Amino acid sequence: MDLFAGAGGMSLGFEQAGFDVVAAVEYDPVHAATHAFNFPQCEVLCRDASRLSAADVLAAAKRGFKKLHPGVAWSGRLDALIGGPPCQGFSTGGKRERDDERNDLLLEFVRLIEELKPRTFCLENVAGLLETKFDEVREEAFERLRKAGYSLSGTDKVVNSLNFGVPQSRRRVIVLGALSDKAPRRPATVDGEVSVQEAFDGLPSPVQYKALLDSDEAELTSGDAERRTATKSAYARRLAGIDPLPGDKSRPRLWDPSLLTGSRRTIHTAETIQRFAETERGAVEPKSRLYRLPLDGPSRTLRAGTGSERGSHTSPRPIHPREDRVVTVREAARLHGYPDWFRFHTTNWHGHRQVGNSVPPPLARAAATALLSSLGYSPVALRATVRLGEVSLLTLSRSKAQPVVDALIEEMPATRTRKPIVPERDMIDSYEAAAG
Repeated sequence: MDLFAGAGGMSLGFEQAGFDVVAAVEYDPVHAATHAFNFPQCEVLCRDASRLSAADVLAAAKRGFKKLHPGVAWSGRLDALIGGPPCQGFSTGGKRERDDERNDLLLEFVRLIEELKPRTFCLENVAGLLETKFDEVREEAFERLRKAGYSLSGTDKVVNSLNFGVPQSRRRVIVLGALSDKAPRRPATVDGEVSVQEAFDGLPSPVQYKALLDSDEAELTSGDAERRTATKSAYARRLAGIDPLPGDKSRPRLWDPSLLTGSRRTIHTAETIQRFAETERGAVEPKSRLYRLPLDGPSRTLRAGTGSERGSHTSPRPIHPREDRVVTVREAARLHGYPDWFRFHTTNWHGHRQVGNSVPPPLARAAATALLSSLGYSPVALRATVRLGEVSLLTLSRSKAQPVVDALIEEMPATRTRKPIVPERDMIDSYEAAAG
C-alpha cells in the first residue's frame, strides 16, 4: 500500500521489483486521477492520510487485491506499507520550519504502521530530515517504530539517486523497517552515472510539432520514429520500451510508442530566448534563476513548486542543454527514471509538479528489492498486460477531478490567495498555476 502516492513514482518502483501495489492514498484529486491512469488495477483512495483509520486502509487494500487477483482470497496482511510524507517542512529548498504542519504527516505515517503492523515498510523523505533542528520529531518517529517491533536501516545516512542509475542528483533519506530482529539491508547501488545526453537520447525536439502548442501529445514523424528506434543509450532504450529493463517484474502496459507524450511546448519571448542562449551549460541564467542542464553529466535536483495550499508557485524548469527553452515534462520524466509509457497531467504546471514531487522509480525499486530480501520473497514477472486508463483522467482540474476520484471536499487541498509569482514570467502556460 502506497501512502502519499502522488502520481506514482514509488508505486512504479515497487511494482518493478515484484510487489503488487494494491492500493494508493493521495489527497490531491489531480494527482489521484493521474495515479489511476497509470495504475488502473490499483485502488486509489483520494483521502487525507491523517484522517484515515487502519480499517479504511485495509478495506482499500482488499478492494485492490480483488482487482488484481479476482477469485483469490487475501490473508488481510500487508507485506509493505510505503510512502513519502510531504516533506517541504524539512526541505532544504524551503524555509524548513520546525512547526510546519506538514511535519506532522511523518507521525501520521508512523501511526498507520503501528496500527496496521505491515511486515515491512519504506519511508522516503528529504535529506533535511536528518538535520539537528528536526531531532525531536525524527527521534520520536524512529523510537515509536522500534517500540512497535521494527528493526530499522537508513536512519543515519542520506542516499543520492545518482547512485541508483538516475541522471539526477537528488539526496534523500530512505528508512526501511522489518517486523523482526534483523533490519533490512540498505538499497543496493549501481556503478556508473547516467548523463543528461544519455537520458534525452531519442527524444525529438518538440519545437518541430505545431500540435504541441495546444496539446501534450503528437504523432511522431517517420524520421523521428526511426531515430527513436536507433537510440544508442542503454538507459534511453529501456525507458522508450525498445529494450527490456533487466529484472523488471511489473505488468507490461499497452501503449502507443508512435506518440510523443508529455511534451506540451512553452513559448518564450525573443528576449528570453536570447538570455537562455547566453547561458552556458551547467550555469544559472541570472534573471529567471533557471539552471541550464549539462550534456555530459547529471541534472541537479528537479524541483516541484508548490500546490494550491502553498500559493501555486510554478516548478523551476531547467533550460534544455541544446535548445534555448525549458525542458518538457517528458524530458523531466526521463531525468527521473520514468518509462515513456508513464504519463502525467497534460498541463505543464501539474505535470512538472508531479515529476518533481515524486520518488525516482529506480530508487524506489532498489528499496523494494531490499525489502523483498527481508521478506524472503523471489517474485516472478507477471506478463499479463495492462491497458492504461482513459486519457481524460490527465486533463482534469481539481474541481472536475474531485467527483471522478470520490474525493471528500473537506479533505481537499486548501487554496491560498496570492499575487502570481512565476520564475519565468513569459511562459505561455503560466496561467495554469492560478487555474489549478
